[in-house]
Amino acid sequence: MDAVRTAIMSNRFNAIVEEASAAVYRTAHTTFVKLVQDYQCALATADGDMFAYPMMSGVNVFIGSPLRPTLNAIGRENLKPGDIIITNDPFATDGLVTHLMDVTLLYPIFRDGKLIAVGWSFVHASDIGGAVPGSISPAFTEVFQEGLRVRPVKLYEGGVLNKAIKSIFEDNSRIPVELWGDIQAMISGLKSMDRRIGELCDRYGRDAVEEGMNDVITYAEGKARAVIRTIPNGTYSFSDYLEGIHEGQLAYFSVTLTVHDGEIDVDFTGTDPQLSAAYNLVTGKTTHPYVVQCLITFILTMDPLTPRNSGILRAIHAHAPRGSVLNAVFPASGGSRAASATRAYDIIMGCLDQALPEGLGAAGAGMAGVIVVSAPDPRTGRDRVNVINTIHGGGGGRRGSDGVDGTEVRYSQRAVPVEIVEIETPIIMRATRIVPDSRRAGRFASGAALEMELENTANRAVMTVRNMNRFVFAPWGFKGGEQGLLGTTIVNPGRPDERSIGKISVLEMSRGDVVRITSPTGGGFGDPLERDLAAIQGEIDNDMLSPERAAEAYAVVLDENGCIDEAATAVQRSKRIRARQADFTFCAERERQDRVWPLAIRRQLASMALSYDQRIGSQLVGNVHRRMLAAGETVDPETLQKVVEAEAARLSGTKMKAS
Repeated sequence: MDAVRTAIMSNRFNAIVEEASAAVYRTAHTTFVKLVQDYQCALATADGDMFAYPMMSGVNVFIGSPLRPTLNAIGRENLKPGDIIITNDPFATDGLVTHLMDVTLLYPIFRDGKLIAVGWSFVHASDIGGAVPGSISPAFTEVFQEGLRVRPVKLYEGGVLNKAIKSIFEDNSRIPVELWGDIQAMISGLKSMDRRIGELCDRYGRDAVEEGMNDVITYAEGKARAVIRTIPNGTYSFSDYLEGIHEGQLAYFSVTLTVHDGEIDVDFTGTDPQLSAAYNLVTGKTTHPYVVQCLITFILTMDPLTPRNSGILRAIHAHAPRGSVLNAVFPASGGSRAASATRAYDIIMGCLDQALPEGLGAAGAGMAGVIVVSAPDPRTGRDRVNVINTIHGGGGGRRGSDGVDGTEVRYSQRAVPVEIVEIETPIIMRATRIVPDSRRAGRFASGAALEMELENTANRAVMTVRNMNRFVFAPWGFKGGEQGLLGTTIVNPGRPDERSIGKISVLEMSRGDVVRITSPTGGGFGDPLERDLAAIQGEIDNDMLSPERAAEAYAVVLDENGCIDEAATAVQRSKRIRARQADFTFCAERERQDRVWPLAIRRQLASMALSYDQRIGSQLVGNVHRRMLAAGETVDPETLQKVVEAEAARLSGTKMKAS
């Protein structure tokens, strides 16, 4: 590998994909693409390995996504110049598409009659049909409810549009004009990449460009391995719960991280079977970037000059059992799969906290709520589906810095300006604010919660919110930091008909109804009594921390002017009894679960359930989990075996044994 040529090629490739990403962004039609930026494009080799991925716009979670299964299904020998492949099928692409709403295009790039690269692009389609506007409800139990599903097929063949395929997509969307506009935006980006790769071949020659593709991937691999070698060798385990949409519905997420000389094995064995809810994710048989994003982010943070391509994944070997919520099989629903990817991020973070001497960070808010409203367009009167906004939550405290207010570093989605929401929809944004006294205490505090109030002015409106979570299990703190706050949703706050509704699936709104959503917050990092006094004073001065909360959480003493008395505070802190601190600060509900379900036993339950018929797996786990939790005794292997066999026989109607 020539170092200079590799650096030049890396920069050239990056410029190409950044330009293409900007083209998609600037020509898109729907709010979710042109403002929230839930889209992306990238370049891959003819074998399907991504060698260039943008960083300035669009989502950052799909670096190294698996193109190979889709290319194999199509057959490279069947591709020719002017072809464009379209699909939105997670199952047929083995995880290249992660839910039906991500309409995906592949664009073969030829030089001198040879396939040398493949352009990839996706947009999150704001509606592809299905039972609800926006196509996503967390309560859906099958993929059929989520709308149109199309296996990889040629939208264009030799430059000629297949009008039948176009019509299938348009006829199944509530917003056909906007959907086709977003597809055209993707095509503009893909054609831009094709043109620029051709110019690069004109300048350096086809062979040099192809060598450059492989060299930048190898370069990224080397940099990633160097970062991984800074993690002490060892085996680390962690687990957490994802809340389903129905009361008491849970999914257990478990991971074992094994680090050895620049390699990481990520084993999600022990994670629950796929849910009868839309939280399932298809990740295929190779390492999928969506479930190891925590590791990718860690590598890019430690070495920001690492090229963003599939080479990062070569040292990461991830496995999630087929049929589990992190590697679901047909016909699992998956519209809210981002919630599961978020929990995968959290449990890997828990492992890194154990592996690194000083830890890494507390759990973030763990939610990426996407608010969608279907209502008459105030300008035209016709029904329109709009993304109103996204709501995340305060990030967890981190080694060396506080969490971010109202969002966390995992998410790259942008906010929709209030002016756009109120022009395009009948929704009035009554408030978007960060919440005082919501930062969780630690040496490094969490970010503050985000709160939104939305009022419907139309005669009718339907609101859906996907990916809501952390309404039961609070985000965990680390090294003495406080646990996070739970999320809440209130309809018509302050009125006689006020009611708390928890997570939203589908909410019918009448004229004048108001919804207030308050996000969770991440946990604090480190002992609150070690927090810098100047940082505390700053929070008090900007009204984000009340004097009462400051005294309670940080043991500070204020003088008559509202300033911290350092001498009196030192005395007060010395009197504060410091109990022996566990590494992780879990909420009471998590501790209750753990007393009954030790990690090894709960993992065993998940693995046992996967050995039974897929149709009863999730229900089997849920029934056994709740039964033993109600009994309140710590579960042992012998008891587990008996209860699982009895419950499986009951659900199947036979004396069914594990196969």
